[in-house]
Amino acid sequence: MGALGTVSLLIRYPVKSMLGEELATTELTSTGLAGDRSHALIHEVTGRVVSAKNPRLWRAMLTMTATSCEDVITIVFPDGSAIRSTDSTVDKVLSDFLGQQVTLTATPPENAQMEHSDPDEVIRHGVAAVVKTEARPLGAGTFFNFAPVHLLTTSTLARIEALAGTEALVATGAQQRYRPNVVIRTDAEGFTENDWLGRDLRIGGAVVRVIARTPRCAVPTLAHGPGIPRDPAALRVVADRNRVPAFDGGHAEPCAGVYAEVLRPGRVSHGDVVHLEA
Repeated sequence: MGALGTVSLLIRYPVKSMLGEELATTELTSTGLAGDRSHALIHEVTGRVVSAKNPRLWRAMLTMTATSCEDVITIVFPDGSAIRSTDSTVDKVLSDFLGQQVTLTATPPENAQMEHSDPDEVIRHGVAAVVKTEARPLGAGTFFNFAPVHLLTTSTLARIEALAGTEALVATGAQQRYRPNVVIRTDAEGFTENDWLGRDLRIGGAVVRVIARTPRCAVPTLAHGPGIPRDPAALRVVADRNRVPAFDGGHAEPCAGVYAEVLRPGRVSHGDVVHLEA
């Protein structure tokens, strides 16, 4: 077994497409970090799961922060006000804020779908423009796009920053642009996760298998709260310099980070050494 690096950040996102919370330690379960994407909003007009992947309608999701405690979600708005998932007015308050009728739920709809905007068109025409969208399914019975764990390395973040020539990409907290669950500090260079496809990693007491490189959408380019400004380079650099197959034999896509499935649940903590299994 070889050491790849150490866990420098653990993040869960209790409500899909909202900002998340950093953790010192947590359980990595078969469905990801405990409490991750446990809730989502449903657009009452379309019945689809709300996602900032359609920024024209839902980019304001990234101005709200969600935290979780004993299955109760607290949502904090940009002005500092907050509401809990147990509040009887939560759906009305969220609907008023977003300007769309939505419902907060912990139950994924059957055959759940979300709208995914063409990222190249978003960069070309802007976040408020009407662009081509595609309805895509979510993981069966979950609010995950594809897999329960998203891994990203500091080497990838540093490489994107160097190519972009801007510190906005990886300033404090800016790792959330790419919405990872686990950020791994490593001494490797470049997009090192590209080489992990099909490999098993031991993180603390858990073991995961990398099943795909992570194709990027427009979300990393959007503003995330007041501290992370909009930056089209967050996607443009990846599209120009790391366009690789997300899957073995697949077509090339802009990728940064990797998706993983959980082979053995266990506790993971900040500072854990990440090992590549033999």
